[in-house]
Order: sequence, then structure tokens, then C-alpha cells
Amino acid sequence: MQVRLPLKLRLKRMTPGQMILFGVMACVFVWFIMACMVLPILNLLKTVFLEGGRLSLESFQKLFKSPRAMKALTNSFILAPTLSITVGFVGISLVLITEYFDIKGSAILRLGYMTTLIYGGVTLVSGYKFIYSDNGVLTNLMASIFPNMNKTWFTGYWAVLFVMTFSCTSNHMIFLRNAMRAVDFQTVEAARNMGASQWTILRRVVLPVLLPSLFAVTILTFITGLCAMSAPLLVGGKDFQTINPMIQQFAEMTTTSAKSLSATLSLILGLATMILLALMTAIERRGHYMSVSKVKTKIVKQKINNPVVNVLVHIYAWALFVIYVIPVVLIVLFSFSDSAHIQQRQLDFSTFSLRNYGELLSKTTAYKPFMVSIIYSALAAVIVGALVVVACRYIQKRRDSLSATALEYSLMLPWLLPSTMIALSLLLAFNQPRWYMFNTPLIATLQLLLIGYVIIKLPFTMRMTKAAFFSLDSALEDASKNLGAGGLYTFRRVIFPVLLPTVMAIAALNFNGLLTDYDMSVFLHHPANPTLGVKIKSLTEEMGNSSDGVALTFVYAVLMMIISAVVLYLVYGRGGKDNIKE
Repeated sequence: MQVRLPLKLRLKRMTPGQMILFGVMACVFVWFIMACMVLPILNLLKTVFLEGGRLSLESFQKLFKSPRAMKALTNSFILAPTLSITVGFVGISLVLITEYFDIKGSAILRLGYMTTLIYGGVTLVSGYKFIYSDNGVLTNLMASIFPNMNKTWFTGYWAVLFVMTFSCTSNHMIFLRNAMRAVDFQTVEAARNMGASQWTILRRVVLPVLLPSLFAVTILTFITGLCAMSAPLLVGGKDFQTINPMIQQFAEMTTTSAKSLSATLSLILGLATMILLALMTAIERRGHYMSVSKVKTKIVKQKINNPVVNVLVHIYAWALFVIYVIPVVLIVLFSFSDSAHIQQRQLDFSTFSLRNYGELLSKTTAYKPFMVSIIYSALAAVIVGALVVVACRYIQKRRDSLSATALEYSLMLPWLLPSTMIALSLLLAFNQPRWYMFNTPLIATLQLLLIGYVIIKLPFTMRMTKAAFFSLDSALEDASKNLGAGGLYTFRRVIFPVLLPTVMAIAALNFNGLLTDYDMSVFLHHPANPTLGVKIKSLTEEMGNSSDGVALTFVYAVLMMIISAVVLYLVYGRGGKDNIKE
């Protein structure tokens, strides 16, 4: 059994250089956690609960008296449960179609269903809006057949629900597919030999294996519905705005009352998120939702015996494929089209050219948001990776200490809070000089968004990197120490090279996820340096008026899809499956 020395004895065994490095890193972590995470949240709570220096619930009274705010709350709590149902139904369908039933062309179907992994957020919503809005491709086609139809049909609650239903199935295609591989085919065969029907086998044998993963992804979908931002903003119209867009609108106002309402709404959203994440953790303890198959007998795809049902399932599968693929195909094709044909929503292959891509490279206003997002995302990914690697090393070495536990829970804190609440807390905290930020106001500065990006990526990076650390073979470190190597040398030359593929894979995923961020960027971006998410959102709002803006949006989207596809290939492609261990 390994004997762990007290902290005082471990410090005494350090060299002076190691002690200085330890002290510097401790100060950096304490400062970052307190100044950038804890104190801003406490300041937001102060904004909500303190009025004139005394405890007050007046902000909640203002909230209940605001028809707009209450309508936004109601809309969010309508969207979240209905979205959980629709996404659950579609997501389970996708997994069964691609992994369980013997469907013709399942490999092609799988590629189509996984397109949401390479584009999302405002980019995805802009693609659906281009197809279904009042001047959209499909709407114009339907209007030519039915002249009296309402061309503004794609707006409000049903439009938001439709877009988010087909954009939120990524978790099902990742986690539920893994759970499906845990189904033991021998059990399925045994049930069949006992005379069970296909429906009974699916309901009594297959679905119970999926339940832990299904519960977890359903809660994640519920949280996504509560925190919806892009879809309500772009297709929700005036009648269906949810909490996050309302938080943004109140935050942009200059009155104290509006700021208080914004903070109160974000607090309610944060409390709801905490409750749901606590529920997900309880479910996770019963069965880890990121499951990996451990059975010896892999599932064999099942043929659908009923010919009528078989035909209907095939039609349903390919109809879903069309819904998923059409936005991607049209975005790519129209990115090569000229402005006139984009305005008319007509494709003419004779007019295809690289002009739109040339415009992106030739105009500073066009390529600047792209470069800003790339720089911010890359810096955030590197900083988060460095911070978490150091933190995980400390936690690994002192896993039973109070300081290691406090550090771990502190870095996981952002997982309990929606990104808009974190952004608003930073906005309210740093709109004036703070001594712990060197008396420098950070509003409208370049570093504020970088701080926000780092914070929101800490929990995911922490969880994945910690799993990699604790899966290391301890014999490597013991052998290095037996040969006389110091702790720092051992980490640098033995431990870190083994972890490097995992660290790089996580950094790539973080970079990919931040490229088109809108929720955090809209609050914290520098006015002169809009990010790609902010730029795409503004161009999408002008979709009916500016064909040049639409073309630029498509070029952005194509470039983003290429980058995302390359990143996913590097992470999950050749050898990538082993890069991340959970």
C-alpha cells in the first residue's frame, strides 16, 4: 500500500525552484477561480437580492409583473418538455434505424443523420431559415403549387420546435449508439426462440439496456430547450421568445430595472439547470450514460418481418435523411451561386464560381470575424488544456486532500450554470474597476470574451482529462522514480507524452465547439471585433434583404463544416477512438 506523506513533509522535499513553481500555480488557480468565477456569481446574486444595501425580493416582484419576462419563462418551460419528447422520439428512431434494424442504405443514412455534428447553432438555424422562411426555397415551391398558402408559416413555437428537434439529436447519435452496442445478441436470440415478437423483444430486451443513456440525454435535451437561444431569436418571431433571448434583451438596456430582470431570469435558469444536472447525476450513478459495449456477442441487425411496416420504416428513414441533408446540400450549392440566383432562391450550375469565397478573402469586414473566432477558440482551447492538465496532475497526486477536492469541484462549477448566466455575471462584475482584476474595467475589452470561453470549457475538459490521468499505468511513474528522475522531469518526459493524444483531441473538440459560439459571444464580444456566431446571426436576420449577406453566411457555413469534419476525423477517425477515454 502506498503511504501518502503529509503536505508539510512533501513541501520540505521540494527543491526551491519547485516550491516557487508550486506557489505561483496555486496563486494563479486561486485568483482565477475567485476573481473570474466565484465573485462574479456572488455579484450577480447581490444584484438580484440586494436593493439599496438591504435584502429584497423586489427583483422577483418586477419579474412577475413583466408580461414579456413571464411569457419568456412560460415559453421556455413549454419548449423544454415538448422538445425532450420530439428529440427523444427522433433520436431513438435514428439509432434503431442505423444500429438495430436492417435498413437498406443504413451507412448513407448514418452519414446524413450525423450532419448535425459538423454544423449547429446559428449556422444550422440559418440553413433551415433559408429553406422554410417566407422567402425560402421550399416555401416558394409550395406557394407555386398552393398560391393561397401563408408564406410566413415558418415562425413561432412550431418553427422553433421543428428546427431544434432535428438539431439536438447529436447526443443520441453518440451516446445512445454506444449503449446499443451493449445489447447482447444472445439475449435477443433467446427471446426470439421463446416466441417473443419483434416488438416485445424491442420493448422488453433492447430498450431497458438503453434506459440509463436515454434518461441522461433526455435531461440534456431538456436543459437545451430551457437554454435555447439561436432558434427562438431567428425563427421564433415576436410571439415565441424564450428565457435566454429575453436575458440578452434586458442586458442590452441601460436601466437598473432591466439589468435586475436580466440577472433574475438568469438565476432562475441557473437553478433549473442545477436541479436537472443533479437529477442526471443521480441517474448516472445507476448506469453510466457514456457506456461502452462489454458484451462478447455483438448485436446483429434485425429484419422487419411485417412487409408493410418494413416499407413504412424505410420511407420514414429516408424522409428523415432528406430533412437532415437538404440544408447542408443547399448551403454548399448556394455558396457557389451568384447574388441574383440566391435572391431568387434558384440554382443555375452555369453561374457557379468561387466569387463568394474570393469576397471573403478580399474584404476585411468579411474575413475578420472568421479570424477572430479562430484566434479566440484556439487561445481558449490551449489555455483550458494547460490549466486542466496542471489541475488534474495535482488532483491525481493529492486525491485525498481537501485542497484537491476543492480544486476539482471549483473547476466543475460552470457545469451547473448556463453560459448566459456566466456571461451576464462577468458583464455585471467587470463593468467597473475591480481591485482583484487590477483596477481595470474589462467591458468592451478583448480579454473578457476569452475569460468567458475558458470558463465554459473547463468542466468538459476537466472530466475527460481526469479520466485519462486516472487510467494511466502507475508503473510508468514508479519506474521513472526508481531510475532517479524527479517529479517534474517524470511528468514532462514520461506522463505528458502518454496524455498528449487525449489532450490534443479534447483541445480540438473545444476549438470546434467555440468557433460558432453565439450565447457567450453576444454578451462579451468586443464591438469592433464580432465573432463568427455574432456575424452569422446578423446576416441571417437580413436574409430576406441582402443576397450578398446570405452568400457570405453560406461561405462561412461551408468553411465551418470543413473544419468541423476535419476535427471530428482527427478525433474519431484513424486511431481517434482511443484518444478519449471516459
